[in-house]
Amino acid sequence: MIAQSAMPTLSLWELRRQACSALKAAGIENPAQETDWLLVHALGVSLDALLLEGDREVSSLDVERAWSLISRRAAREPLQYLLGTQEFRGLDLVVTPAVLIPRPETECLVEETLLAVTGLRQPFIADVGTGSGCIAVSILRECPTATVYASDISAKALAIVQGNADRHGVSLRLRLIQADLLGAFSASGGGPFDVIVSNPPYIPAAELERLQPEVSRYEPRLALAAGPDGLAFHRRLLEEAPPLLKPGGFLVLELGAGQAETVLRMARRVDDFDLVECRNDAAGIERVLVACRAERLKVVL
Repeated sequence: MIAQSAMPTLSLWELRRQACSALKAAGIENPAQETDWLLVHALGVSLDALLLEGDREVSSLDVERAWSLISRRAAREPLQYLLGTQEFRGLDLVVTPAVLIPRPETECLVEETLLAVTGLRQPFIADVGTGSGCIAVSILRECPTATVYASDISAKALAIVQGNADRHGVSLRLRLIQADLLGAFSASGGGPFDVIVSNPPYIPAAELERLQPEVSRYEPRLALAAGPDGLAFHRRLLEEAPPLLKPGGFLVLELGAGQAETVLRMARRVDDFDLVECRNDAAGIERVLVACRAERLKVVL
C-alpha cells in the first residue's frame, strides 16, 4: 500500500484499482463494491463519475483522504462506521462505534411489534436497549399514532437515537431514558405498555473472539456479550416485563441462532405469560420470541 506521507496524484481508474486490490488482499468479501462506496464517500463524486470518468485526475489530498478510509477498511473496521450510515427498513440511519450496526434480521422485531399493535388507536411501546434506535424510529415511522419509550444504558447511544429520530421526523413521539433494561420505567412514568420489544445482547462471552473481526474488534461489547450462555438479558427481561405490560400485551425479543428452544422453555415457566411462540426470520432461523401477558397477573400470597 502506498505510504500516506507521500501520496501522488492518481487517475480515478488507478485509485480504484489499487484500492480494490488492497481490500481484496485484506479478505474483504466484496472488494470492488466496497471500494466504490468508500471512494464515492471520500471523494464526493457520484458513482456514475467514478465508473465513467476513469481518466479524471485525483489530487494528492483527495488520494490521501481516500486511502485513509481504504486502510481502515482493510484493517476490518466496519464499512458502516466508515460511511456513517446503515439502511434499515428503507431508512438511512446514522451509526457510530457507540452503537451496534442494525442487521436485516432485526427487522423481524419491527414486523412483530407492528402486528401486535394492529387495531390499537394509540399504541404505547418500549424499545429496550435501543442502540441506534433502528427499532424505535422504524415503528414510529410506520405507526404514526404510536408513542415509543426507548432506553439504553449508554448516553452516547441515546444521542445517536435522538439524531436519527430528528432525521426522520418522529422526535415528538419518542421518549428517551438512560437505564439498564427495564429498571427505570416505573420511576419514569413509562408503562404499562402494549409491547415491550428488545434486541438484547445474546453472544456467549467465550464466543466473542471467534466472531468476524468487524464485530469482535469494533462493535460495542455492551451490545453483544450476555454471560456464559448468551441468555443473561433474556432471563431478566422475561422476569421484569410482565408487570410493565398491559393485559394481553406482548414481549418481543430477538434470539441468537440456536437459542429458541432454551428461551421458549424459560418463557413458558413464567406464569404471567399465557401464549409463547417463536417466529422465523427470512433465512428460516427461529429469531423472535413473542410472549403474550395473561389477562390477569397471578398473585403470589
